[in-house]
Order: sequence, then structure tokens, then C-alpha cells
Amino acid sequence: MTVTTRTLGRSGIEVSALGMGCWAIGGPFWAGDQPCGWGEVDDDESVATVRRAVELGVTLFDTSDAYGTGHSELILGRALAGRRDDVVIATKWGNTIDPATRQLTGTDPSPAYLRRALEGSLTRLGTDRVDLYQLHLNDLPIAVAADLLGTLEELVAEGKLRWYGWSTDHADRAAAWGAAGPHCTAVQHAFNVLHDAAEVLAACEAHGLASLNRSPLAMGLLTGKFTASSTLGPDDVRGIAPDWLRYFRDGRPVPLWLDRVAAVREVLRSGGRTLAQGSLAWIWARSGATIPIPGCRTVAQAEENAGALAHGPLAPAELAEVERLLADLRAEPVAAM
Repeated sequence: MTVTTRTLGRSGIEVSALGMGCWAIGGPFWAGDQPCGWGEVDDDESVATVRRAVELGVTLFDTSDAYGTGHSELILGRALAGRRDDVVIATKWGNTIDPATRQLTGTDPSPAYLRRALEGSLTRLGTDRVDLYQLHLNDLPIAVAADLLGTLEELVAEGKLRWYGWSTDHADRAAAWGAAGPHCTAVQHAFNVLHDAAEVLAACEAHGLASLNRSPLAMGLLTGKFTASSTLGPDDVRGIAPDWLRYFRDGRPVPLWLDRVAAVREVLRSGGRTLAQGSLAWIWARSGATIPIPGCRTVAQAEENAGALAHGPLAPAELAEVERLLADLRAEPVAAM
């Protein structure tokens, strides 16, 4: 069973069932001494990757003004020049940036900054509107976030954005905007076979929101290319992992997570899929609202990810087998990892 398109929440916009995350193509950037990017990138390869994804049927591209402190948006705009009306562009705001130093300098949840940030993104992307504009402050209090809805609706009326959403891993925040935001159509949250997010997914389904799934390949762990001896450099967010990044520590994959990948490897690779393709298939099988947005920065990665579309979701029996294999492991504490 193939899957090629899904509806972006209650917007009615049809998008490819698989998006492309554009964090990595932003290149290096930092928050103080903390690396936030994925190391050095080749901009020409990034442009070729985006264009190859379009050729393979990918129509949803997700970025942020934070990624590379604007560099990801610049590269995405360059890659999509002449194809703007063929794609759906999602970006985010909420972090303050200094492109000259490639530093994240703080956050600003004010309505005034929302307007300034959008203008900056429109300029870098080379477009007159953003299709999906997402609040990029995961833990912002609901009451503070509510003050942004009026400005977002004004921007919809002005034609500068079409729909909006929140990038948050909190079900109460997803539900709050789903209930109160007339043009809220999506919630972006971490979701993969190793990290279920049933409560956020349920909130999306209850409010007719798309579930945009970041980290669908567990920061690369579900590609199968990492072993216990793998190391990552200090310019990679996984090389000096912040507290929220659970899969890597001290530049190495955490053994507990490698064990979990090994437990489900064969089921996910069934039917001729690669491990990455099977991981995307698990997400599709979980809900009709899900749209995984794996990041990639090479043409080969774009081709492998897009190849998952032809295989479609896991069969019900395969999904049940994955859950059986992970049931005990999911119950193990991971806070110390």
C-alpha cells in the first residue's frame, strides 16, 4: 500500500505524506558555546537535495529562522526559486538571532517581534507568504502564547501567512491552540518509533490538526549508520548534546537506544524497506494525521527518504509486532541517559 499525500490538518492543503526538514542545511550555529547545527554543509549539495526532493514528489519543506540563524531559509529560497507555487513552505519564529555571529541570542514571544520575524523570513525565503508559520518556543506558557493569536489572524488576513501552528511537545499547548486558533492547522512535535507521543497525537486528532513529526529518524539513530563506536564532532549538536537530546551523549550513541533500534530492526526492514524507510512507515501507520519531516542534506538521503512513499505504512500486524517488541523497553526509565 503506497501513501503519497496527506491533508495538512484542517487547512485542506494537500501535501506530500513526507516532508523534508531543513535544520541540517542551515550549517553551524550556536547558543553560546552549545553547538545547535549539524556541522559544516555544502550549500550547492543542499540546493540539489531540495530540488531532488521536489522531483521525487516532496512538496512540504520545514525550516526556521533559527536554523543557521537564517541560512537555512536563504538556501531553501534559492533552491525553490521558480517552484514556489509547487510547494508548501513551513517556517518558525520565536528565537532571536545574530546572523553575523551565527548565534541564537535569546527568545522574544511578543506580537511585535512576531511581525518583525515574519518579514525577515519572507525576505530570506524570497516569497510573499508563508504557508505554515510555527511558534518555535516549546515551553512557552499557554497564556503568553494566547496573546499571539490575534496578530497571527491579522497576518492571515493580510495574506502574509496562510496557516499557523506551534512546535511543542506538550499536549495541553497543542489542544489550547487547536481550540482557540481559527487558522491553527498543525502541531510539530518529536515522534518516532523510539519516542512515542500518544498524548500530543491525540490532541492533534481531536482538533483536526496535522501532526508534523520532527526527529522521525531519532536524530539519525534510525538510519542504521551508527554503532557503539561512532563519534560525532564538536560542531554537531549531537557531539555536545544538550539535555533534551536523549539519543547521544559525549558524541556517541547511547547504548540503551542502540539496543532498542536492534530490537525492531528486522520488522522495520520487512518488505524490502531500509531501516529509515521502515521507521517512517511506522509513523504513517500510527495515524492518518502524521506527516514525518526527516532532515537531510544530501541527494542520497532525499532519495532514500522519498523511497518510503512507495512502500507506504506498516501493515497492522507489523505495527503490532513493533509495539510488542518495544513494550518492555518503553517501560524502562531513560531520564539518566
